[in-house]
Amino acid sequence: MDDTLATRLASIDERIADAARAAGRDAAGITRIVVTKFHPASLVRELHALGVREMGENRQQELTTKRDATSNLGDLVWHFIGQAQTNKARAIRDAASAVHTVDRTRLADALQRAAGEGDPALDVLVQINLTEDPGRGGVAPSELETLVEHVLGCDTLRLRGVMAVAPLDEDPAAAFARVADYAARVRRLEPAASWISAGMTGDFAEAIASGATHLRIGSAITGPRPLHG
Repeated sequence: MDDTLATRLASIDERIADAARAAGRDAAGITRIVVTKFHPASLVRELHALGVREMGENRQQELTTKRDATSNLGDLVWHFIGQAQTNKARAIRDAASAVHTVDRTRLADALQRAAGEGDPALDVLVQINLTEDPGRGGVAPSELETLVEHVLGCDTLRLRGVMAVAPLDEDPAAAFARVADYAARVRRLEPAASWISAGMTGDFAEAIASGATHLRIGSAITGPRPLHG
């Protein structure tokens, strides 16, 4: 089997289209974000040559490095999808077009303060914890509206929607059904917050069935991650 980057990308896109069709949705309304964690900037260039424009990174330092190394590719959109530290807010804001992991008021405030004069509003999503473990990233569902209202009060942030990661020990379809309910709660406060960032390689079909608009897909497209010490 041909296992080139182009082949893997085409295969995932075909599976996304199939899942969208099965859910009665138009695949054109679904954004595929390619996560390039631990891969070099050269892979970003290869992906760009194949038409990919939406890239995702988990770590600020790697995001900044790759953004700088590909700055001549002016139409790339960088999504920060990892847990964010407040002291990295300025660097994250400088490099990312969207931050998917706002899960506490302190982080929203740090991103708000990091805005420079004339900076455009930063697209943000509120991350929701789908587990009972408070150590996992995400706001508790019981605190969702409180955080959303706080974000809406930050004038340099633009709330786009919600983000979640399905727990490993739960049927992803059930987990993403809950995310759809949480997303509806957010839209009652901000009707324009229509993004649902949910679904990775192993569960994006279930995410699409529950209304996901943004998928975060890594090694199924990029290939195995290089060894990282």
